[in-house]
Amino acid sequence: MDNEVTRSPNEQPPQQSMPTAHPHTQHQGYNQPPPARRNRWLLPVSLAIGCLPWVVLFVLFVAAVIGAASGLGSGPHIALIRVSGTITTGKSSGALFGDTIAGSEDIVAQLERARKNRNAKGIIIRVNSPGGSAAGSQEIYEEIIRVRKSGKPVYCSMGSVAASGGYYIASACDRIFADGGTITGSIGVIFETADMSGLFKKIGLSPQVVKSGKFKDIGSPHRPMTTEERKLLTEMLMGIYNQFVQDVATGRKLPVQEVLKIADGRLLTGEQALKARLVDSLGGLQKATSELGRAVGLKKEPCVVEYGRRGLFGSLLGADPGSAIREFGIEKLLHIGELLETK
Repeated sequence: MDNEVTRSPNEQPPQQSMPTAHPHTQHQGYNQPPPARRNRWLLPVSLAIGCLPWVVLFVLFVAAVIGAASGLGSGPHIALIRVSGTITTGKSSGALFGDTIAGSEDIVAQLERARKNRNAKGIIIRVNSPGGSAAGSQEIYEEIIRVRKSGKPVYCSMGSVAASGGYYIASACDRIFADGGTITGSIGVIFETADMSGLFKKIGLSPQVVKSGKFKDIGSPHRPMTTEERKLLTEMLMGIYNQFVQDVATGRKLPVQEVLKIADGRLLTGEQALKARLVDSLGGLQKATSELGRAVGLKKEPCVVEYGRRGLFGSLLGADPGSAIREFGIEKLLHIGELLETK
């Protein structure tokens, strides 16, 4: 007790002297990690960032080669070409960010590849479409006829829907297969517009139009359609309609008058279409493939190669990988790679 020292609350205890190590004997590395350990992740990350654009280029290149050479590496086979979604002219696009589009340019290109490929002994057109552009349907129809004239048979297998332009395409094939519940038919042409002038008047909207001719704004929603305009549109639609009916009659080898009996826009089931001679047999894709295989002398279960299959990259790019690379340009891809490497 005699040795205790009384200190005030704010008084600090005396500092004890600590032994000082020699500068050359201080413990290094205890206060901070070694530089090598701290930066060991920089090299692999830098390599990964630098190689990423080249990996993407390589994957796209391989996908393009596979897409462009569909069926070339296979032996004798049946070529499968899909017509899915709304038919239009131009390129196809997937359903990842919008509606599925069956572009006539892509489908015609697939038909041409199958026609030129000696290993493709026949072609199956799988139609699952409610129709669309008359011009797009005609382009595909004409290419199917061209393939048939080259000596290769073309069969059609209808999916859930093969109506209007979808049936237009099917009618060009040698044989048509449909399920009993397939919705088909709808042979006809339609033009739609809306007269919104009454609504515009209620909300105080008064559209102003400057035009070079009296028919330039035909079908405009700003005003009612005139009698003269209706006559002009009807004549135009009937011209397309007559082409539709004539092509169906030619493809199905039916008298035009017989086609006209059901060419009033009505929808038919697969069973009804069979009775109306618009299809040849009831059955799905497997039956159509088996019968086509036998017709071209292949085995009971012939090899089927799907042309134009895009996969993930095609869905993202909106076209088959080969055409996507051709349109985008390899130089642009290389430039992107250079920019990423400099970051």
